[in-house]
Amino acid sequence: MALPQQSHTAYSYADYFSWDDQERWELINGEAWAMSPAPSRLHQAVLSRIFYALFDHFKEKNCEVYPAPFDVRLPDTPKTKTADDTEDIAITTVVQPDISVICDRKKLDDRGCVGAPDLVIEILSPSTAAKDLKVKRLLYEQHGVTEYWLLHPTDKIAMLYTLINNSQNSQESQYGKARVVDRNDVLTSDQFDQLQIALASVFIDE
Repeated sequence: MALPQQSHTAYSYADYFSWDDQERWELINGEAWAMSPAPSRLHQAVLSRIFYALFDHFKEKNCEVYPAPFDVRLPDTPKTKTADDTEDIAITTVVQPDISVICDRKKLDDRGCVGAPDLVIEILSPSTAAKDLKVKRLLYEQHGVTEYWLLHPTDKIAMLYTLINNSQNSQESQYGKARVVDRNDVLTSDQFDQLQIALASVFIDE
């Protein structure tokens, strides 16, 4: 579809939420990005396995795990927000990570999440690799997503980024060097001590 005609060039969540369309979009700093067509079967298989491993780990803990489609609204001022204190028109970034883990329930409402999740996972595909590796990595870093995991279904590896000097001041926080693990490794988290996922159970030969 063509985007709705606007008198300005930058869209907000108020615009995004008003679009009556079956297609999926993301907003990044006011720019509309069309989501790719339906993901491949391999992409969805990896998503399902990592989601259920995370869901099983967090089901009795104070964290929620959501698969896409799930809107994550990132206010232009990257500070901790609750779901009821940010106006839709003031938000120009809305993304749909493949998986989001949120441990602050004040960030949740019926439309998704306002503010940075604690963990975001993106599963790479040829059509989204550049955006996930460059644009979204910088975006999540700037908005204080503590951990960002990138899973490569074809190469069967994962790249794990963790914020260094995580603080409310985005200028003081940045991702360290990616930790790379393969299907023979156990995936562990820097912020969730007991989280362990054997990647052999996620990257299964098809």
